Amino acid sequence: MNELFGTLSDGTPVHRWTLERSGVRVRVLSYGGIVQSVEVPDRDGRTADVVLGFADLDGYLTHPGPYLGALVGRFANRIAGGRFPLDGVTYALAPNTPPNSLHGGERGFDKRGWDVAPAGEHGLRLSRVSPHGEEGFPGRLEVAATYSLDAGGALRIAYEATTDAPTVVNLTNHSYFNLAGSGHAGGHELRLAASRYTPVDADLIPTGVLEDVTGGRFDFRAGRKTGAGYDHNFVLDKGVTDTPVEVAELHDPSSGRVLTVSTTEPGLQLYTADHLPEPFAPGDGVALETQHFPDSPNRPEFPSTVLRPGEVFRSETVYAFSAR
Repeated sequence: MNELFGTLSDGTPVHRWTLERSGVRVRVLSYGGIVQSVEVPDRDGRTADVVLGFADLDGYLTHPGPYLGALVGRFANRIAGGRFPLDGVTYALAPNTPPNSLHGGERGFDKRGWDVAPAGEHGLRLSRVSPHGEEGFPGRLEVAATYSLDAGGALRIAYEATTDAPTVVNLTNHSYFNLAGSGHAGGHELRLAASRYTPVDADLIPTGVLEDVTGGRFDFRAGRKTGAGYDHNFVLDKGVTDTPVEVAELHDPSSGRVLTVSTTEPGLQLYTADHLPEPFAPGDGVALETQHFPDSPNRPEFPSTVLRPGEVFRSETVYAFSAR
């Protein structure tokens, strides 16, 4: 089912699509590929929306900074100095968080319209063409993201992209989860299958070190409350995989809701939402962004994000919901 959600200033209509299966209802916007809402039951069968979102299009246009629920690209996370070398050429990007580029630049994928078509009975295929030079990135990129609900109600996002010239690609979804449905999310318990993380400098750029988490505040292997003060990439123990592997579990003790995250990606950015606009407050959500590492184009020792002609970029992440 789809309905008109609003209209952009240039007259472009924005549609909202609804997917529903096994007691889970997901709403997706054609603007920004945004996951506006995910409604799931708690341990007593009571349903609530567990991702942060605005009620109308104006909310997203007025407050683009948090990237609420958005499909982020062409390169998720930060690129140092807003530039990177590739095959002997240095490419300059929009430094939208000076001096760095963040989440694709001034008008990344989160601020673009997407073509939407049904993908089976319980899915949507979002697609667009990112032209050569968009936000400074080389290559004409044909990109698609398929959102679907599995038989058990899990939300699966499968990305793919091809290019006509060497480029870099790193895509993610930027949903903020609050499994209680409202209020502060700092009491959520998080488990991460990550023995290392990437420390950052004052500009939140990785130093290049892969630091052991043992015994410190970054050690979520056995589970601990998220709290506040996190905007860091975790090095997933499994590395890059061909199929999604479970890497994270988020649990809200008050409602019993559980989110498990499985991915093909080698990293996961934990952001505890310390800066959110009204009507939200700091800490109202937890972002778990599956990704390649920040600043990978400037770090040849990190897993590569380079995509070349003739290759197909593929990435898949599954968000599964339950209660206990």
